[in-house]
Amino acid sequence: MAARIATGLAPYDGGVDAFAEAAARAELGLGGAPADLVMVFAAASNLDHVEDGLDVVRDRLGEGPLLGCGAQGVVGAGRELEEGGVVVWAASLPQGAVETFHLEAAPTGDGHVAISGVPELHSADAAFMLADPYSFPVEPLLAQLGEDYPGVPIMGGLASSATGPGEGVLFHREGVADEGAVAAVLRGVDVHPCVSQGATPVGPEMMITACEGNVVEELASRPALVRLREAIQELGEGERSMATNGLLLGIVIDPHQEEYERGDFLVRGILDIDQDSGAVTVGEHVRVGQVVRLHVRDGRSADLDLRRVLDREQTVLGAPPAGALVFTCNGRGRGMFGIPDHDAIALDDAFAGAPAAGFFCAGEIGPVGPRNFLHGFTATVAVFPG
Repeated sequence: MAARIATGLAPYDGGVDAFAEAAARAELGLGGAPADLVMVFAAASNLDHVEDGLDVVRDRLGEGPLLGCGAQGVVGAGRELEEGGVVVWAASLPQGAVETFHLEAAPTGDGHVAISGVPELHSADAAFMLADPYSFPVEPLLAQLGEDYPGVPIMGGLASSATGPGEGVLFHREGVADEGAVAAVLRGVDVHPCVSQGATPVGPEMMITACEGNVVEELASRPALVRLREAIQELGEGERSMATNGLLLGIVIDPHQEEYERGDFLVRGILDIDQDSGAVTVGEHVRVGQVVRLHVRDGRSADLDLRRVLDREQTVLGAPPAGALVFTCNGRGRGMFGIPDHDAIALDDAFAGAPAAGFFCAGEIGPVGPRNFLHGFTATVAVFPG
């Protein structure tokens, strides 16, 4: 039997009542099928009585695996509420098994951090992770999980309702936590990750020939800054215009390809330039032999990138999916596209209105090539085939 997915959106701030309405709509959409995984995302204005709200969700959808967090805004029913609202996403997964976890991080006294509750990912098809941005080291954990369980896609995002440390709100099966991370591991479930980094590659490909840490010293055996300036001069007028909004560097993660296309690059910001040495500092550790390419980001390029990613997935599926989970950056929305509901509409267009829901993240988790990363300005979509 195929997965069945339903969503419920309460497009207002009604506290417990908003949780109840969203859960009731999701229950109705499941049509009596059991909820094997429930995701709940709620804006800060609905969190005063969050335990009662989650009780209402459980009354409607059962005591099975549940995950969620506080959010700046939510996505569902073809809409984006950039502030406010409650959304419930529920999946019936007849052939699957789901386990949920609460992860905690604690200093060890020697400058390191020990993480407890890390899930076992052997034989996992996919995992979801939601983390408090102030108390949990997401990137080191993703790197370690990538070494231990290569190829397992991890998707999710950083909770976005908190404005400072100690204000986090994470939901899991046992209740509410104010720090750490929560995760769900899926087995026997087909999940397709789609990551749109919202950037367009421009200019030539260049190989790193000298580097240290996250500092690129040479590109094609020349000072990195010199080569980047030459690459910018080679751009067309339209590309140079987009570059005025800020240049990014795309780094190829999986070198075992004959050609590198949009989506094969991990896009990172250029953090610093040393005018004397010509070295360029980027937001990711690099190594000699990696191929890089300049990227630019604006509303138009982000729109094209998302639609390309979703259309490619729909071509692979050949039919609308059962549904999708959406983790989109709180830097997207109207601020990036100038219109409301952009990502939600793109999903509806690509997947013929299949149920999709999620939230606006303070950072998005998703794979590029065989590894998982924490991104910014990204839309990460977990697609469940029908």
